[in-house]
Amino acid sequence: MDIFTAAVWVLTAGFLVFSLVKDKNKTKEAVKKAFGMGKGMLSSILSIIFAIGLLLAIFTPESIAAFVEKQNVFIATVSAAFVGTITLVPAFIAFPLVGTLMNGGVGIVPSVSFLTTLTMVGVVTIPLEIKAFGRKFTIIRNGLSFFFAIIIAFSMGVII
Repeated sequence: MDIFTAAVWVLTAGFLVFSLVKDKNKTKEAVKKAFGMGKGMLSSILSIIFAIGLLLAIFTPESIAAFVEKQNVFIATVSAAFVGTITLVPAFIAFPLVGTLMNGGVGIVPSVSFLTTLTMVGVVTIPLEIKAFGRKFTIIRNGLSFFFAIIIAFSMGVII
């Protein structure tokens, strides 16, 4: 465990103890709600992890890298960005997934475009977003997020 993770655990435990001292009943209720929410999300998280594991068993990171290598960098980057927009993956799964792809040989620019669109653009969630924020806002936000994801990817290619 790295120092950052250990610090987060220590801070979390400290705040939990502080909350227990301040108001024991509210803290117990909050912890109960948090575990309830976690149980509700557990099946979704496990199904995503299972699906990614199955896809990586069928399409190894090396085979994905070999396919991407044959493409023009711009085409590979835009393609990876499109795949990222239609995939709904939480960030805590997206980062290790992209790390696995990069270890398999996928270049930094397509990997970053995939990662940024995974976390910034959501085609799957568009109906919910339209309902909450309106059609115009949703289209502009997703369009700008996609555009800036490509810019971020190429910028990272220059920086790294």
